[in-house]
Amino acid sequence: MLSLSLTGDSILLRRLNSFSDARIAPLFDLIREADVSFTNLEVLPNDYEGDPALESGGSHFGAASWVIDELTEAGFDLFAAATNHSLDYSISGLRKAMKELDERQVLYAGIGPDLTRARMPTYCTHPNGTVAMLSCTSTFGVGQEAAAQTDAMQGRPGCNPLHYAATYEVTEAQMAVLREIAEQLGLETMRRAIVRLGFGFEPADPQMLPLGGLNFRPGKETRIRATARAEDVDDIVRWVKEARLVSDVVIVSVHSHEPGYNDAGVIDEETPAPFFRDFAHSVIDAGADVVAGHGPHLLRGIEFYRGKPIFYSLGNFIGQNELVPRLPADSYRRFRAPSDMTPAHVYRLRTENDTKGFPAETRFWETVTPICKFEHGLLKEMVIHPVELGLGGAAHQRGVPRLAKGEQARSILGRLDALSRPFGTELALDGETLRYVPA
Repeated sequence: MLSLSLTGDSILLRRLNSFSDARIAPLFDLIREADVSFTNLEVLPNDYEGDPALESGGSHFGAASWVIDELTEAGFDLFAAATNHSLDYSISGLRKAMKELDERQVLYAGIGPDLTRARMPTYCTHPNGTVAMLSCTSTFGVGQEAAAQTDAMQGRPGCNPLHYAATYEVTEAQMAVLREIAEQLGLETMRRAIVRLGFGFEPADPQMLPLGGLNFRPGKETRIRATARAEDVDDIVRWVKEARLVSDVVIVSVHSHEPGYNDAGVIDEETPAPFFRDFAHSVIDAGADVVAGHGPHLLRGIEFYRGKPIFYSLGNFIGQNELVPRLPADSYRRFRAPSDMTPAHVYRLRTENDTKGFPAETRFWETVTPICKFEHGLLKEMVIHPVELGLGGAAHQRGVPRLAKGEQARSILGRLDALSRPFGTELALDGETLRYVPA
């Protein structure tokens, strides 16, 4: 029997004290007791070295390299590293972070000096079995994805991308208005000139209207339709099949902020984008045993596809978002903060003294830690533990996870159960945990 613990985003910027802090030690004891433990490394352990990028993932999540040591001491073996923060300090910062991870012989995936190595799995070998992990992200800035090397040219360092193409379907009446706007502003004239000069192409669909970087087309209802790039899916599947041949359990980590539409037809952060669901099914068809999603910093539901769990988002696990000690000039402009304001005050300004953003919503501070047990590569049992991150404390006190108890535990588990039911998932309440046992 092989036990595997799973967590979401780890945004760690201070010492964790996972052994000595009695409030959090019971949770980390569960993680340490598992044969293999997984987390998403949401910070860049680069010692703030590198070149701060203009395009960050919201904040520049540089961190001291010793956060790696804190997380390994906490029991983590596998680190997903493909996120929208991987290139917060450009390629130079990424190289520094990879150097720190490599020197510690930490098992990570999702970033690399070129596309092939960013795509490749990493492997954790335990006496009870070998776990492979691949890491990819659908949320990243332009140019932050790794690029392939050629016979004549080196590749580009970056994250393992899962590109998607979004099409904005609108009614015929709305489409007519958009075409009129594009013509009268001269945007359509400029677009045609770019095509004529050889710097662009006409859309494959003649009904498509490219406008301001967005692609519109007529449809029966107003909806965003997104599909993953087939080239990326095929290449990631290729490596899933490789991992399937040489390991007992295969995890595919997906960092995806993109929302979908809920059953009421409303776009909803707690609902995954359909392309994520299609991708998750594809990698399971190829041999993956677990899909571990994260990114939106809140819980999404669990689906079982062919008996394999898909966690559409495991939420925040460690959430020290407001403790970033250094911010570049671009962040001050973005948050409309004066240049002499210190970082903690910038975050207080951004959240209007904790009245908006992450500190103002409970769902960003409640999550779960599933522990899965596999026998001969098959899931035999899953126990889901409720976790809370101390909302209500000061910025330096909150964000550290601990097992939830009592009414809060039941509330977290009830919400996860409700989020999972649209996928046909039924989870059994067992004290202050949820339990799943395959039929």
